[in-house]
Amino acid sequence: MARLRLSPEQRSAQLLDLGERLFASTPYDEVHIEKVAELAGVSRGLLYHYFPGKKAFFAALVRRHSEKLLAETEPDPSLPPYEQLAHGVEVYLDHVARNPLGTRAMMRALASADEQMTRLTASTEHAQATRILAALTPDDGRPPPLLRIAVRNWVVFIRNAAHDWLDEPEVPRDAMRDLALSAFVGILRGLPAGSRPAGLEELLASVEAYAD
Repeated sequence: MARLRLSPEQRSAQLLDLGERLFASTPYDEVHIEKVAELAGVSRGLLYHYFPGKKAFFAALVRRHSEKLLAETEPDPSLPPYEQLAHGVEVYLDHVARNPLGTRAMMRALASADEQMTRLTASTEHAQATRILAALTPDDGRPPPLLRIAVRNWVVFIRNAAHDWLDEPEVPRDAMRDLALSAFVGILRGLPAGSRPAGLEELLASVEAYAD
């Protein structure tokens, strides 16, 4: 049977799709990317033409997932902060539900302890935290350090919770959303007065009402 001819972009996407399955189910050190070539029905040489090695392949996989996640969760600045937050949580959970393999591969990237993978995942979380801080403090300049710490660690919480959710499919998506929003309310309520964004009580009341 003749091999299907694909454009470079299509072939790269095909290889990454297949690799996503491997990295989602197998520890990084145990993955042999030559298996991707076998599954795709292409030569190893063609695979290495696109990706010179396993590290470069995995980095491309993580980068693609990160770019897709950031694009899908782009906030709408015309919405009030609490609506931006709630909408972002819902879109994020929908993304996880639609992309379980990519989500698991991202967690494998964190577990690999590879410096490049750590930088890639950290940059995604930094971008998400920066968006939230911009919505919380649109006119306040640089957010207080403790507020930055709180938001960054909430982003890590929802990432880990969403990953665990993949193993608990009986939990409704709305319950996960409410958990994330309630955790956000709790962490901001714990801030001392000097670290709270302006209009915090109004924001928290709106988030609590949205969750209810």
